[in-house]
Amino acid sequence: MTTQTMPEERTGKLTVRGNPLTLQGPELRVGAAAPEVHLTAGDFSVKTLDDLTDQGKNAVMLITVPSLDTGVCSTESHTFNTRISELGNVKAYVVSMDLPFAQARWCGNEGDVKLGMLSDYRDLRFGYDYGLRAKENGLLARAIVVIGKDKTVRYVQLVPELTQEPDYDEAIKVAQEAGR
Repeated sequence: MTTQTMPEERTGKLTVRGNPLTLQGPELRVGAAAPEVHLTAGDFSVKTLDDLTDQGKNAVMLITVPSLDTGVCSTESHTFNTRISELGNVKAYVVSMDLPFAQARWCGNEGDVKLGMLSDYRDLRFGYDYGLRAKENGLLARAIVVIGKDKTVRYVQLVPELTQEPDYDEAIKVAQEAGR
């Protein structure tokens, strides 16, 4: 019989409509090495950190949302999509627990989507490894993570209330700096 280690749990960082949620996994630290990822793309291929950074040629902005089927997540993704040209040499991806089918449906409804879409539905490792999985609902927290070309964490914005939008201007500014 194998024993499974339970992920670290953090409270007091996230609420939904004022109700507290528990984040599972360690808190990401700016300057630390970014944890490896194994996220599912729309074609069901698995993407790693090397894939996302194009072997260290690009910085990456990961936009984590609970579900594209909610108004705030859709608005946030739409906003980043319309502002993607501001990012320069930075690849941007929306990461959620949504199946690739749901992500494709959102993209089809949205029109010209330049953001990449990635899902953590297969093994849930991203949510745990990045400390962004909400224990109570199994979804990802709303956060922005910028990873430099050198695969270090350059920025983390955890939106403390799940029903609110992030600070777009701050995230884009940091991403622009990471892409230089």
